Amino acid sequence: MNNKKDKIDIRSLSLEAIQQHFISMDEKGFRAKQVYEWLWEKSCVSFDEMSNISKELRTKLDEKFVINNVKINTSQVSADKTIKNSFILHDTHLIEGVLIPTTDRMTACVSSQVGCSLTCKFCATGYMDRKRNLNPDEIYDQVVLIDKQARENYGIPLSNIVYMGMGEPLLNYANVMKSIERITAEDGLNMSPKRITVSTAGIAKMIRKLGDDQVKFNLALSLHAANDEKRNTIMPINEQNSLKALADALKYYYAKTKNAVTYEYIIFDGVNDNIQDAMELAKFCKHLPCKVNIIEYNPISMASFINAGEDKVEAFADYLRSHGINTNLRRSRGKDIDAACGQLAINEKEKEKEGITE
Repeated sequence: MNNKKDKIDIRSLSLEAIQQHFISMDEKGFRAKQVYEWLWEKSCVSFDEMSNISKELRTKLDEKFVINNVKINTSQVSADKTIKNSFILHDTHLIEGVLIPTTDRMTACVSSQVGCSLTCKFCATGYMDRKRNLNPDEIYDQVVLIDKQARENYGIPLSNIVYMGMGEPLLNYANVMKSIERITAEDGLNMSPKRITVSTAGIAKMIRKLGDDQVKFNLALSLHAANDEKRNTIMPINEQNSLKALADALKYYYAKTKNAVTYEYIIFDGVNDNIQDAMELAKFCKHLPCKVNIIEYNPISMASFINAGEDKVEAFADYLRSHGINTNLRRSRGKDIDAACGQLAINEKEKEKEGITE
């Protein structure tokens, strides 16, 4: 079993499954716990690094198992200290992850799929095909690598994680949930679920499932319009998940979890930037406790969307605040690099096609 593709991905196995393999190899079961700790607590990517395991057992492990760890392909550092990464997977697919440093937090933005099956018109990833879902360990690895960047570049560990990179997290539900379990577990990275936010374009039945599972992490909805006709135009997913369906699902989710929801709203010039739009959003916000993040748009070459003017953005935010809605303005980060979701991976793939190397 020396061919890598014939080996078992050890991080796809539970502790109990690893123990069974060890017993079948005539090894003591408690060794499996040691290996599991190396994999998930110490984020080990090579059996050779497992120093309290005998060399003979490490050789056996290397013959039978593989650790399909994610690697940094390229990184870009913005003037505002944002670091945008393209990561290469074991099957050569590229995904993205971003380190976003601010005065009070270090945030990792991670991907959940290779590409995306949704076709949001303002998002670079929406112009890519979905190749496959990410495995839990591939999401976990992004967090580990970005945490290492935060420590090495800024001397501060990660404080927050947002699932707002490539892909729709709720269409990779089981793997996303497993990745969060490993990130938050005591025998994992031991991060608080309250420091994690999963962002969805709006899959009503999966929002209900989050409620049924009584998740502890935060939920954000990429809304961008509180009017079905407008939202259908910029986010075709709305055609199967209307605002009423989303509102009902969110109310169910809140009843089950008592977690407030964040609405993400990019104000596009001439699209969703007038006071009527603000009124519709304010009305939508009355369904359950929430806050609104108004996000500055990072334009992409594939779409003609641009930011609304500063005066319109301020008027929009003022209207929401005057109606008692907690509203934050989020400035775009990494404007001088390929920081919009999907941009870097698309550019890397285009270079590959053209035979261009750095």
